[in-house]
Amino acid sequence: MTSMMLKEAKSAADCVALQLAQDAERYADLGRTLRSTSFNTALTIARGSSDHAAGYCAYLIMARMGRIVASLPMSLVTLYKSPLATRDTLSIAISQSGQSPDVVEPIRYFRDGGATTVALVNDTASPLAQAAEWCMPLHAGKEQSVAATKSFITSLVAGARLVAHWQNDPELLDGLAALPDALAAAAAVDWSPALEVLAPARNIMVVGRGISFPVALEAGLKFKETSALQAEAFSGAEIKHGPMALIEEGYPLLIFATRGPAQASLLQLASEMRQRGARVLLAAPDDVAGRDLTLPVAATPDLDPITAIQAFYIMAAQLAAARGMDPDRPRHLSKVTKTN
Repeated sequence: MTSMMLKEAKSAADCVALQLAQDAERYADLGRTLRSTSFNTALTIARGSSDHAAGYCAYLIMARMGRIVASLPMSLVTLYKSPLATRDTLSIAISQSGQSPDVVEPIRYFRDGGATTVALVNDTASPLAQAAEWCMPLHAGKEQSVAATKSFITSLVAGARLVAHWQNDPELLDGLAALPDALAAAAAVDWSPALEVLAPARNIMVVGRGISFPVALEAGLKFKETSALQAEAFSGAEIKHGPMALIEEGYPLLIFATRGPAQASLLQLASEMRQRGARVLLAAPDDVAGRDLTLPVAATPDLDPITAIQAFYIMAAQLAAARGMDPDRPRHLSKVTKTN
């Protein structure tokens, strides 16, 4: 029986098409506001998969807009009641449900203190949507599987739209417009070679670097929650700082070698890990020799992580079934998690 996770992952292209057809003027207004406002600080506020999407958005902001972005430890507001400076701050919250108090309360705190607050949220009637000055809907529709797929992809797209309109970059805007077709193609990419490696595995290291690191984090989370596979995500630059000690004969590594400045170092890492006996699954574009999995690409490299995670989600749903798991109902987890 086909899981809801697999069905929802395959629907991501349609959800993205719907999002891109909506709110164009609102994104343009937000872009103009961001260009005309001076920010001393930019913060992201999110948990779980949404935090990985926030990491991608933060990377785009830092790389393209030159603003330093930090991930806010929400407990500073919710538990420690710290007197944080809020004026001249951009605060971006990302959430599927918009229900968790430790995401909602910081947005209220920063908005009350004069910050520019943005919520990328799927439920536009949620407390988070009401708390933020700017509510930007994900348009993912109702997500029934506990494992987030289409809402994560639409979160990535919303973050990229925010940056594209802030920068007013025609190339990135055109790349976003082409994403539905790119995602549909990515959903058809065959990653079945990974199944024979991962179905019997007990652990795995997932590796990215730069703009691909957030999808490595997301892949590691999905391995844990849908396949009960102990997974750790690392930047390729960190492997030799300690994690190398875990490598033994047959140890599996999934490496996301998306296009861009970090790709060469990830390809070199794949070669070195193979020499040390690791079972490397190198996911790279089809022009890269020695790849194990074809990494679908978007119209521009900065959007490649979005098509990469689309291909991964299809395989992850298949892997859960191969391991006898139900990816729609992970153990001990529920769709909406509320923390303080």
